[in-house]
Order: sequence, then C-alpha cells, then structure tokens
Amino acid sequence: MPDGLPHALPDLDALIPAVTRRYDGASRFTRNFVPSKLRRDPATTAILSYAHRAGGLGHVVDLGCGRGQLGLALLLSGGASRVTGLDLDAVKVAEANAASQGLPASFTPADLARAEVPAGDTALMADVLYQLPDGAQLPVLDGMARAARRRIVMRLFDPDRGWRSAFGMAMEHAGRALRRDGAAVKPMRVGAVVARFEAAGFRCSVSPCWEGTPFPNVLLLAERAA
Repeated sequence: MPDGLPHALPDLDALIPAVTRRYDGASRFTRNFVPSKLRRDPATTAILSYAHRAGGLGHVVDLGCGRGQLGLALLLSGGASRVTGLDLDAVKVAEANAASQGLPASFTPADLARAEVPAGDTALMADVLYQLPDGAQLPVLDGMARAARRRIVMRLFDPDRGWRSAFGMAMEHAGRALRRDGAAVKPMRVGAVVARFEAAGFRCSVSPCWEGTPFPNVLLLAERAA
C-alpha cells in the first residue's frame, strides 16, 4: 500500500455498515456482533488510526482473526492492501471467507500454537496472546518477529494495571466458567513482550487501549528498525 493515505480516522459511521453488509448471510449472532464489536471496541479506532498515520499497513497477517471484521475494515478503509487471517475456530473462519468475497483476503483454520506465521508487511494480533498456553506464547512472538517485514501491532492484556487487571482477570475466569471454556488465561508482562521484539530489531511503543472500558488493554506497536 503506497504512502499518502489521510491521517484522519476513516468515517466509522460509513465504514461499519459497509463491513456489516458483507455478513448478511451469516448467523443472527454474527450480524449483531460485527457492528457492535467494531463500534464499541477501542481497538477499532486505535488500529485504524494507526494504519492511516502509517500510510497503510500493506499485507496484514491477522493472527486470531475471528470473523475477520477488523481485517475487512482495514481493507475497505484503505488501511491494508491484503489480509491473511488465521483462527482456531473453523466456523468463524468460514464466515470471514464468505464476507470477504471479492476482496484481497483469505482466512484459514489454524492452531496458532502450532502453525507457522505467514510472511507479511504487518503481523496483527488482538486479544489472543494471553489465551495461548505458556509454552506457545514465546514461539508465537518469535514467529511474528520473523514474519513481519515492517511492523507488529498487538492489543495485549496488561497484568500490571492494578484494579483494571484484577477486574479483567475476574471477568475472564467468570466467562470461561460459564462457557466451560478451557482456554488459558495467562497474560505475559508487557515489558517481556517488548523486550522480545526489541531483541529482534524492533522499536516498540505501548499506549492504553481501554477507552470507555474497565479493562487493562494496551496497544503495542513494534516497528522494524531501519
């Protein structure tokens, strides 16, 4: 994606319905989930804004892409030139592929704890690292560092944000108990993630990404040093 994109955030009032219409054939839950997630999650504004400040993220590899709505928002706003998504949930992947028809995007079922990270300009992961088992987190970070030609964008659960972290952990455990979900809740310290990427040649910055929520989420931007 060439430089020259406007630095202002795309018009979400136009973008979100454009993304949502692509899910018209999906389940009722998904048709409700997609616009709500895009509008209410502060990661939407943060990542779309960064994409446009950066002049576009090029080929984005979205790890833990879910239904693919963030990748499609990046494509439709000009913030990405191509999206490759991986997710463990084959049903969500199928919905992402159906929604992306006619766009330069592809989504594949994959276990991130075992899959090789595809090469791309930008490796993107939002709210996934802390759900991976302890033994998988460092290999995934190393795989992202190898695969990302230009940058890494991550939304992380920060375990060192006081009451926010305590509240976030309580909500995660309660949700898993209700769903009988066996996924891990193992947030790495953000400083350890930063150190891993800096050792691999990236310059990192971290900023809060929790606006309007009580959660301890932060946005990590890692740009490959020249």
